[in-house]
Amino acid sequence: MTGDSAQISWADFEKVVIVAGTVTRVEPFPEARKPAWKVWADFGPYGERKTSAQIAALYRADELVGRQIVGVINFPEKQIGPFRSQFLLTGFHTDAGVVITAIERPVPNGTRLA
Repeated sequence: MTGDSAQISWADFEKVVIVAGTVTRVEPFPEARKPAWKVWADFGPYGERKTSAQIAALYRADELVGRQIVGVINFPEKQIGPFRSQFLLTGFHTDAGVVITAIERPVPNGTRLA
């Protein structure tokens, strides 16, 4: 297999820390090249972390606060212009914009994807 379909082991998957969090704050990010929000999320035992997310095309700030999201929290921090991103907010690219990964029912913040 090649490209996106390359097989990985369970051990590879376990290295990626993918957890549930709740959005606590959203602010504009006018310096971003593409429409984006600055998003803070509470990941329970992993603490509050922030990211820049290109989700402004489909989501207003008030729709995001209080919403549970799925984040990857063990990538190295990344400098995005004047902002330091501490997690990856997961979603799916569509022609209309990025659709956030949804959690079917509430789970405790910090719950790890299994």
